[in-house]
Formats: sequence, C-alpha cells, structure tokens
Amino acid sequence: MSAGERYGDMLAAVQAFHDKHRFRERGGEDLPYRVALMAEELGEISAAVTKGKSREALAEECADLMILLIGTAIAAGFDLEKAFWDKMAVLDGRSARTIDGRIRVSEFDE
Repeated sequence: MSAGERYGDMLAAVQAFHDKHRFRERGGEDLPYRVALMAEELGEISAAVTKGKSREALAEECADLMILLIGTAIAAGFDLEKAFWDKMAVLDGRSARTIDGRIRVSEFDE
C-alpha cells in the first residue's frame, strides 16, 4: 500500500466520522471552532511532553491533532495531501540555520 493510499484511507475515515455525526450541519466544520480545537490539542501535546507522559499518550494526542487537521482540510475544501507535498518541495529548497543551538529551516530576512 502506497503512502497516498494510506492517506486516502485516513481521509475516508475522517470523512465518515464527519458524516456519521453530521459535522457540517451541526457546526463541527466551522473553521474558527476547528482552529480552537487544534490549539487545545497542541496544548495537550505540550502537556504530554512537559509532564513526562508516556510515548503512547503523546502518540494519542498527536493522532487527535492529525484527525483535526484532516477534518479541517475537509471542512475548508482543500487537498491536504497535495498541500503537504507542495510545502515539502518549498522546504526542501531552503537552507538551515542554527539559532540558539537549535536548527531552523525557514525563510530568513537577510
């Protein structure tokens, strides 16, 4: 199974979840609401790391965020897989810098 097929399966599972609970009709695809949910999940990822929770707990919180990201792509009507590969191509063309002992790959103003 290719990566695209695996993503397609994840996309279908999240779409089925949205359909089952009627997210579109019940406000679950409202973008400001989804952004707030993603911020909440990011906080839970942070807590898992800073509080020394298990790798399994961290994986579960990351999966929650990934499900929300895929659902946000559904709600906003864009192809997240294409956006991912387009962005990876941009990042691949950037240089890395070490700032305060940590690597950054970003656009830097010269």
